[in-house]
Amino acid sequence: MHTNHMEPAAALPTRMPRKQFDLIVFDWDGTLMDSTAAIVRCIQSAARDLGLPVPSDASASHVIGLGLAEAMQAVLPDIDPTLYPRMVERYRYHFLTKDHELVLFKGVREMLNDLAQEGYFLAVATGKSRVGLNRALNAAGLLSTFDATRCADETFSKPHPAMLQELTRELGQTLSRTLMIGDTTHDLMMATNAGASGVAVEFGAHPVHQLQACRPLFSARSIPELHAWLLENA
Repeated sequence: MHTNHMEPAAALPTRMPRKQFDLIVFDWDGTLMDSTAAIVRCIQSAARDLGLPVPSDASASHVIGLGLAEAMQAVLPDIDPTLYPRMVERYRYHFLTKDHELVLFKGVREMLNDLAQEGYFLAVATGKSRVGLNRALNAAGLLSTFDATRCADETFSKPHPAMLQELTRELGQTLSRTLMIGDTTHDLMMATNAGASGVAVEFGAHPVHQLQACRPLFSARSIPELHAWLLENA
C-alpha cells in the first residue's frame, strides 16, 4: 500500500529584524552622485597636463574614494613625489569645470527622503574635500538632508575607520548599528575596520567581484534596488 508522503513545509523566508541600524552612512561619488566617469577623465587629464603617463580607466577608477593626495599617489606611484601637489591642482581644475554637469543617480532623492522619514540618522563619508562636498551638496539641494558628513581632508582617508568612528561619536551612535554604503572596496573595508556593516552598490567605481570579496551584507544593482532593500532590512 502506498502512503502519500507529505512534502516538507517550505521554509519561511527569513527576514532580518527591522531597524538593525540607526545610522546609514553613504559614500558620495559613484554611490549617490553619478560622477565616476568624470573623475576618471579628470585624473587622466591631470596626468596629461603634466606630461605624465596617463592612467587607464581601470587604474583611475580604482583610486576613487581615497583622499585626493592618496589617490594621486596610488594611481601614479612611480613619479617624482614633488609632482603630486601639481596633480591635485590640475585634477581640481578639471573637476571644477565639470562638476556642474554631474547629477544624482535616479531615485537618490526619494530614497534619502524615505530613510529620513523612517527616522534613520543619515551621513556622508567621502574622499572629497570639505569644499568639494559642500559644493556638491549645495548644488544637489541636499545640504540639510544629512545629519553629519566627514571628508578626507578632515581626517584619515578610507579605508581607515576614522570617518565612521567620528560620525558615530558626533551623532551619539554605535558602530555595530551603523551601515556604510559605497561603490568601492575602500568603503567596505572602512566598514569592516570600524566594526560597522557594509552594503555595496554595483554601479560605481569598483568591479563587482572586488566588492563581493569584501563580503557586503547586500550588493545593489541600482538605487531603486538599494532603496527597497534598506526599507525592508535596515
